[in-house]
Amino acid sequence: MRVNIKRLNGNDLPKYATKGSAGMDLYAAIEGVTYISPGERKLIHTGIAIELPEGYEAQIRPRSGMALKRGISIVNSPGTIDSDFIGEIGVILINHGHYDHLVYKGDKIAQMVINKVERAEWCEVEELTKTKRGDGGFGHTGK
Repeated sequence: MRVNIKRLNGNDLPKYATKGSAGMDLYAAIEGVTYISPGERKLIHTGIAIELPEGYEAQIRPRSGMALKRGISIVNSPGTIDSDFIGEIGVILINHGHYDHLVYKGDKIAQMVINKVERAEWCEVEELTKTKRGDGGFGHTGK
């Protein structure tokens, strides 16, 4: 699949790290250094805009290594880029760690996964089909 992409400031384009990678790395497009203190969240620009075909979305996901080693995640994970959004992609990072996290230009900050999206058509009913689980949720099946 081909996706149109616009480089806004000379930043690196997203790329797959390995042949088997589902997500492409996104890079920080900032000047200097940005500090994210424990408990703080910041919008980090990527310097790119994409044009997805109708019926597709891009999901912005945290990087597992940053989450494990530094406590860095994405506030609205996964973030969704709709097919009709053509502005710059930004990533809202949050520091769940104990120390300041420094972000430099070109740092890998997130992953982007492209997915096909199905649109639902509501069919209102009086009753839903019975299942074994029923309306049980939030851990009702045990540990």
